[in-house]
Amino acid sequence: MESDAYDDLDRALVHALQLDGRAPFSRLAEVLGVSDQTVARRYTRLRTTGALRVLGLTDPAAVGDVVWMVRVRCLPDAALPVAEALARRPDTSWVHVLSDGTEVSASTRAASGQDSDALLLRKLPQTPRVVGVSAHCVLHEFFGGERSLVNKSDALTAEQIARLRPPAPDRSKGPRGPVGAEDRKLLGVLAGDGRAPLAELTAATGWSQSTVRRRLADLRADGTLYFDVDYSHRLFRQDVTTAIWLSVRPSELAATGQTLANHPEVAFACATTGTKNLLATVVCADVPALYTYLTTRIAELTSVRDMETSPILRRVKGPGPRFTPPSRMPWRAS
Repeated sequence: MESDAYDDLDRALVHALQLDGRAPFSRLAEVLGVSDQTVARRYTRLRTTGALRVLGLTDPAAVGDVVWMVRVRCLPDAALPVAEALARRPDTSWVHVLSDGTEVSASTRAASGQDSDALLLRKLPQTPRVVGVSAHCVLHEFFGGERSLVNKSDALTAEQIARLRPPAPDRSKGPRGPVGAEDRKLLGVLAGDGRAPLAELTAATGWSQSTVRRRLADLRADGTLYFDVDYSHRLFRQDVTTAIWLSVRPSELAATGQTLANHPEVAFACATTGTKNLLATVVCADVPALYTYLTTRIAELTSVRDMETSPILRRVKGPGPRFTPPSRMPWRAS
Protein backbone atom coordinates (compact mmCIF):
# COMPACT_ATOMS: atom_id res chain seq x y z
CA MET A 1 0.00 0.00 0.00
CA GLU A 2 1.16 3.54 -0.67
CA SER A 3 1.98 5.85 2.23
CA ASP A 4 -1.05 8.06 1.56
CA ALA A 5 -3.31 5.05 2.24
CA TYR A 6 -2.51 5.33 5.95
CA ASP A 7 -3.85 7.90 8.38
CA ASP A 8 -3.27 9.14 11.92
CA LEU A 9 -5.36 6.35 13.44
CA ASP A 10 -3.23 3.71 11.70
CA ARG A 11 -0.09 5.33 13.06
CA ALA A 12 -1.56 5.65 16.55
CA LEU A 13 -2.50 1.96 16.50
CA VAL A 14 1.05 0.98 15.52
CA HIS A 15 2.44 3.06 18.38
CA ALA A 16 -0.09 1.59 20.82
CA LEU A 17 0.83 -1.97 19.86
CA GLN A 18 4.53 -1.18 20.25
CA LEU A 19 3.80 -0.17 23.83
CA ASP A 20 1.71 -3.26 24.59
CA GLY A 21 1.58 -5.83 21.82
CA ARG A 22 -1.05 -7.98 23.52
CA ALA A 23 -3.37 -5.23 24.71
CA PRO A 24 -7.01 -6.21 24.05
CA PHE A 25 -8.79 -4.35 21.25
CA SER A 26 -11.19 -2.95 23.86
CA ARG A 27 -8.35 -1.31 25.78
CA LEU A 28 -6.74 0.02 22.62
CA ALA A 29 -10.08 1.40 21.49
CA GLU A 30 -10.67 3.14 24.81
CA VAL A 31 -7.28 4.87 24.71
CA LEU A 32 -7.52 5.78 21.01
CA GLY A 33 -11.08 7.07 21.36
CA VAL A 34 -12.70 4.80 18.77
CA SER A 35 -14.83 1.66 18.81
CA ASP A 36 -13.56 -1.87 19.35
CA GLN A 37 -14.75 -2.75 15.84
CA THR A 38 -12.74 0.09 14.32
CA VAL A 39 -9.55 -1.04 16.04
CA ALA A 40 -10.13 -4.66 15.00
CA ARG A 41 -10.81 -3.64 11.41
CA ARG A 42 -7.73 -1.40 11.19
CA TYR A 43 -5.49 -4.05 12.75
CA THR A 44 -6.77 -6.74 10.40
CA ARG A 45 -6.21 -4.54 7.36
CA LEU A 46 -2.65 -3.66 8.37
CA ARG A 47 -1.79 -7.24 9.24
CA THR A 48 -3.29 -8.90 6.16
CA THR A 49 -1.61 -6.41 3.79
CA GLY A 50 1.77 -7.07 5.44
CA ALA A 51 2.15 -3.55 6.80
CA LEU A 52 2.22 -4.69 10.43
CA ARG A 53 3.30 -7.69 12.49
CA VAL A 54 3.32 -7.95 16.27
CA LEU A 55 6.12 -10.24 17.46
CA GLY A 56 6.90 -11.67 20.88
CA LEU A 57 10.70 -11.81 21.17
CA THR A 58 13.26 -12.71 23.82
CA ASP A 59 15.72 -10.15 25.11
CA PRO A 60 19.26 -11.49 24.47
CA ALA A 61 20.61 -9.91 27.64
CA ALA A 62 17.88 -11.48 29.74
CA VAL A 63 18.70 -15.02 28.60
CA GLY A 64 22.48 -14.54 28.53
CA ASP A 65 22.91 -14.57 24.74
CA VAL A 66 25.67 -12.76 22.87
CA VAL A 67 24.69 -10.77 19.76
CA TRP A 68 26.99 -10.47 16.74
CA MET A 69 26.80 -8.19 13.72
CA VAL A 70 28.12 -10.00 10.65
CA ARG A 71 29.23 -8.35 7.41
CA VAL A 72 29.71 -10.62 4.40
CA ARG A 73 31.41 -9.42 1.20
CA CYS A 74 30.29 -11.31 -1.90
CA LEU A 75 30.63 -11.31 -5.64
CA PRO A 76 27.80 -9.21 -7.14
CA ASP A 77 25.65 -12.19 -8.18
CA ALA A 78 25.95 -13.89 -4.79
CA ALA A 79 24.61 -11.29 -2.36
CA LEU A 80 20.94 -12.29 -2.48
CA PRO A 81 21.55 -16.09 -2.29
CA VAL A 82 23.93 -15.55 0.64
CA ALA A 83 21.41 -13.26 2.35
CA GLU A 84 18.64 -15.82 1.91
CA ALA A 85 20.88 -18.61 3.23
CA LEU A 86 21.58 -16.55 6.35
CA ALA A 87 17.92 -15.61 6.68
CA ARG A 88 16.86 -19.26 6.82
CA ARG A 89 18.85 -19.71 10.02
CA PRO A 90 16.56 -19.45 13.09
CA ASP A 91 19.28 -17.59 15.01
CA THR A 92 19.62 -14.67 12.58
CA SER A 93 17.58 -11.51 12.19
CA TRP A 94 17.77 -8.22 10.29
CA VAL A 95 19.40 -9.67 7.18
CA HIS A 96 20.02 -6.92 4.62
CA VAL A 97 21.61 -6.47 1.21
CA LEU A 98 23.49 -3.18 1.31
CA SER A 99 23.83 -0.41 -1.22
CA ASP A 100 26.59 -1.65 -3.51
CA GLY A 101 24.93 -5.04 -3.94
CA THR A 102 28.05 -6.92 -2.87
CA GLU A 103 27.62 -6.86 0.91
CA VAL A 104 25.20 -8.57 3.25
CA SER A 105 24.74 -7.62 6.88
CA ALA A 106 23.00 -9.71 9.53
CA SER A 107 22.45 -9.92 13.24
CA THR A 108 22.95 -13.28 14.92
CA ARG A 109 22.96 -14.48 18.50
CA ALA A 110 24.57 -17.33 20.38
CA ALA A 111 24.35 -18.59 23.92
CA SER A 112 27.15 -17.15 26.04
CA GLY A 113 30.10 -19.54 26.19
CA GLN A 114 29.47 -21.16 22.81
CA ASP A 115 32.22 -21.28 20.20
CA SER A 116 31.04 -18.19 18.36
CA ASP A 117 33.63 -18.42 15.58
CA ALA A 118 32.49 -21.91 14.61
CA LEU A 119 28.86 -20.87 14.92
CA LEU A 120 29.29 -17.95 12.56
CA LEU A 121 31.17 -20.01 10.01
CA ARG A 122 28.42 -22.65 10.01
CA LYS A 123 25.89 -19.97 9.12
CA LEU A 124 27.65 -19.05 5.88
CA PRO A 125 27.11 -21.00 2.69
CA GLN A 126 30.23 -22.85 1.57
CA THR A 127 30.87 -20.96 -1.65
CA PRO A 128 33.86 -19.21 -3.20
CA ARG A 129 31.54 -16.33 -4.05
CA VAL A 130 31.93 -15.17 -0.43
CA VAL A 131 35.12 -13.13 -0.50
CA GLY A 132 35.25 -11.75 3.04
CA VAL A 133 33.58 -11.96 6.43
CA SER A 134 33.84 -9.81 9.53
CA ALA A 135 31.98 -10.31 12.80
CA HIS A 136 31.52 -7.66 15.48
CA CYS A 137 30.30 -8.46 18.97
CA VAL A 138 27.60 -6.15 20.33
CA LEU A 139 28.95 -4.77 23.59
CA HIS A 140 26.08 -2.50 24.55
CA GLU A 141 22.73 -1.56 23.03
CA PHE A 142 21.86 2.12 23.27
CA PHE A 143 18.54 1.89 21.43
CA GLY A 144 16.55 -1.03 20.06
CA GLY A 145 14.62 -4.09 21.18
CA GLU A 146 11.36 -3.03 22.82
CA ARG A 147 12.31 0.60 22.14
CA SER A 148 11.30 1.26 18.56
CA LEU A 149 11.54 4.17 16.16
CA VAL A 150 7.76 4.47 16.38
CA ASN A 151 8.19 5.43 20.05
CA LYS A 152 9.82 8.63 18.80
CA SER A 153 6.80 9.60 16.73
CA ASP A 154 4.00 11.90 17.83
CA ALA A 155 1.36 9.30 17.00
CA LEU A 156 0.17 9.17 20.62
CA THR A 157 -0.06 11.84 23.29
CA ALA A 158 1.92 11.59 26.53
CA GLU A 159 -1.32 10.80 28.37
CA GLN A 160 -2.15 7.95 25.96
CA ILE A 161 1.37 6.55 26.29
CA ALA A 162 1.12 6.58 30.08
CA ARG A 163 -2.19 4.67 29.95
CA LEU A 164 -0.84 1.97 27.64
CA ARG A 165 2.73 1.47 28.79
CA PRO A 166 3.06 -1.68 30.95
CA PRO A 167 5.21 -1.71 34.12
CA ALA A 168 8.95 -1.82 33.45
CA PRO A 169 10.43 -5.32 33.83
CA ASP A 170 12.49 -6.15 36.90
CA ARG A 171 16.02 -6.98 35.71
CA SER A 172 17.63 -6.59 39.13
CA LYS A 173 18.45 -10.30 39.36
CA GLY A 174 20.53 -10.25 36.15
CA PRO A 175 20.27 -12.76 33.27
CA ARG A 176 17.88 -15.62 33.98
CA GLY A 177 19.83 -17.99 31.72
CA PRO A 178 18.67 -20.20 28.85
CA VAL A 179 14.96 -20.61 28.24
CA GLY A 180 13.53 -24.01 29.20
CA ALA A 181 11.98 -26.43 26.73
CA GLU A 182 8.39 -25.72 27.82
CA ASP A 183 8.82 -21.97 27.56
CA ARG A 184 10.41 -22.39 24.12
CA LYS A 185 7.12 -23.84 22.83
CA LEU A 186 5.27 -20.77 24.04
CA LEU A 187 7.89 -18.33 22.76
CA GLY A 188 8.10 -20.10 19.42
CA VAL A 189 4.45 -19.31 18.68
CA LEU A 190 4.78 -15.71 19.88
CA ALA A 191 7.84 -15.15 17.68
CA GLY A 192 5.59 -15.60 14.66
CA ASP A 193 2.52 -13.85 16.04
CA GLY A 194 2.77 -11.89 19.26
CA ARG A 195 -1.03 -11.66 19.39
CA ALA A 196 -1.60 -15.40 18.93
CA PRO A 197 -4.87 -16.29 20.70
CA LEU A 198 -4.82 -18.20 23.97
CA ALA A 199 -6.28 -21.27 22.27
CA GLU A 200 -3.25 -21.46 19.98
CA LEU A 201 -0.85 -20.99 22.88
CA THR A 202 -2.52 -23.68 24.97
CA ALA A 203 -2.46 -26.09 22.03
CA ALA A 204 1.27 -25.49 21.53
CA THR A 205 2.19 -25.88 25.21
CA GLY A 206 -0.40 -28.29 26.56
CA TRP A 207 -1.03 -25.84 29.41
CA SER A 208 -4.33 -24.48 30.62
CA GLN A 209 -5.29 -20.91 29.70
CA SER A 210 -4.66 -19.76 33.26
CA THR A 211 -1.14 -21.27 33.16
CA VAL A 212 -0.43 -19.59 29.82
CA ARG A 213 -1.58 -16.24 31.17
CA ARG A 214 0.54 -16.63 34.29
CA ARG A 215 3.63 -17.67 32.32
CA LEU A 216 3.21 -14.78 29.89
CA ALA A 217 3.02 -12.37 32.82
CA ASP A 218 6.12 -13.88 34.46
CA LEU A 219 8.21 -13.78 31.27
CA ARG A 220 7.27 -10.16 30.68
CA ALA A 221 7.85 -9.18 34.30
CA ASP A 222 11.46 -10.44 34.37
CA GLY A 223 12.30 -8.95 30.95
CA THR A 224 12.68 -12.24 29.09
CA LEU A 225 9.77 -11.54 26.73
CA TYR A 226 9.01 -8.26 25.02
CA PHE A 227 6.74 -7.30 22.14
CA ASP A 228 7.94 -5.54 19.03
CA VAL A 229 6.03 -4.19 16.04
CA ASP A 230 7.52 -4.86 12.62
CA TYR A 231 5.87 -2.28 10.37
CA SER A 232 6.31 -0.77 6.95
CA HIS A 233 8.10 2.55 7.29
CA ARG A 234 5.77 3.85 4.60
CA LEU A 235 3.22 4.16 7.40
CA PHE A 236 5.29 7.08 8.67
CA ARG A 237 6.52 8.25 5.23
CA GLN A 238 10.07 7.04 5.89
CA ASP A 239 11.60 5.64 2.71
CA VAL A 240 15.39 5.56 3.16
CA THR A 241 17.05 3.22 5.67
CA THR A 242 20.82 3.41 6.10
CA ALA A 243 23.42 1.56 8.15
CA ILE A 244 26.07 3.88 9.60
CA TRP A 245 29.32 2.65 11.11
CA LEU A 246 31.20 5.20 13.19
CA SER A 247 34.66 5.20 14.69
CA VAL A 248 34.49 6.99 18.05
CA ARG A 249 37.09 7.72 20.71
CA PRO A 250 36.65 5.13 23.49
CA SER A 251 36.46 7.81 26.16
CA GLU A 252 33.40 9.26 24.41
CA LEU A 253 31.75 6.09 23.18
CA ALA A 254 29.04 5.93 25.87
CA ALA A 255 28.07 9.59 25.57
CA THR A 256 28.07 9.49 21.76
CA GLY A 257 25.98 6.32 21.71
CA GLN A 258 23.40 7.85 24.01
CA THR A 259 23.28 10.99 21.88
CA LEU A 260 22.62 8.85 18.81
CA ALA A 261 19.90 6.96 20.68
CA ASN A 262 18.09 10.25 21.24
CA HIS A 263 18.11 11.24 17.56
CA PRO A 264 14.59 10.91 16.10
CA GLU A 265 16.05 9.28 12.95
CA VAL A 266 17.85 6.46 14.79
CA ALA A 267 16.01 3.12 14.91
CA PHE A 268 18.90 1.16 16.43
CA ALA A 269 22.26 2.00 17.98
CA CYS A 270 24.90 -0.18 19.65
CA ALA A 271 28.57 -0.28 20.60
CA THR A 272 30.54 -3.06 18.92
CA THR A 273 34.02 -4.49 18.73
CA GLY A 274 36.17 -3.47 15.77
CA THR A 275 37.65 -0.27 14.39
CA LYS A 276 34.15 1.01 13.69
CA ASN A 277 32.86 0.75 17.25
CA LEU A 278 29.44 2.37 16.97
CA LEU A 279 26.68 1.12 14.66
CA ALA A 280 23.40 2.87 13.96
CA THR A 281 20.43 2.23 11.70
CA VAL A 282 18.99 5.52 10.49
CA VAL A 283 15.59 5.99 8.85
CA CYS A 284 14.84 9.17 6.88
CA ALA A 285 12.02 10.40 4.66
CA ASP A 286 14.21 10.58 1.55
CA VAL A 287 17.80 11.03 0.33
CA PRO A 288 17.89 14.83 0.94
CA ALA A 289 16.74 14.18 4.51
CA LEU A 290 19.56 11.65 4.95
CA TYR A 291 22.06 14.22 3.66
CA THR A 292 20.73 16.78 6.12
CA TYR A 293 21.01 14.28 8.97
CA LEU A 294 24.62 13.42 8.13
CA THR A 295 25.69 17.04 7.72
CA THR A 296 23.97 18.31 10.84
CA ARG A 297 23.36 15.82 13.65
CA ILE A 298 26.27 13.52 12.78
CA ALA A 299 28.56 16.41 11.87
CA GLU A 300 27.96 17.88 15.34
CA LEU A 301 29.43 14.77 17.01
CA THR A 302 33.01 15.89 17.54
CA SER A 303 33.97 12.48 18.93
CA VAL A 304 33.46 10.80 15.52
CA ARG A 305 36.79 10.15 13.79
CA ASP A 306 35.54 8.22 10.77
CA MET A 307 32.22 7.23 9.21
CA GLU A 308 30.93 4.69 6.69
CA THR A 309 27.38 4.77 5.34
CA SER A 310 25.52 2.06 3.42
CA PRO A 311 21.89 2.54 2.38
CA ILE A 312 19.93 -0.70 2.60
CA LEU A 313 18.83 -1.97 -0.81
CA ARG A 314 16.74 -4.90 0.35
CA ARG A 315 15.55 -6.31 3.63
CA VAL A 316 15.60 -10.09 3.37
CA LYS A 317 14.67 -10.81 6.99
CA GLY A 318 13.31 -8.66 9.77
CA PRO A 319 13.17 -9.13 13.54
CA GLY A 320 12.59 -12.54 15.03
CA PRO A 321 13.70 -16.02 14.00
CA ARG A 322 11.28 -16.61 11.13
CA PHE A 323 12.19 -16.02 7.48
CA THR A 324 9.67 -14.49 5.09
CA PRO A 325 10.65 -15.22 1.45
CA PRO A 326 11.35 -11.98 -0.47
CA SER A 327 8.49 -12.64 -2.90
CA ARG A 328 6.12 -12.32 0.06
CA MET A 329 7.73 -9.27 1.64
CA PRO A 330 5.38 -6.27 1.43
CA TRP A 331 8.27 -3.82 1.15
CA ARG A 332 11.88 -3.99 0.07
CA ALA A 333 13.56 -2.15 2.92
CA SER A 334 12.42 -0.90 6.27
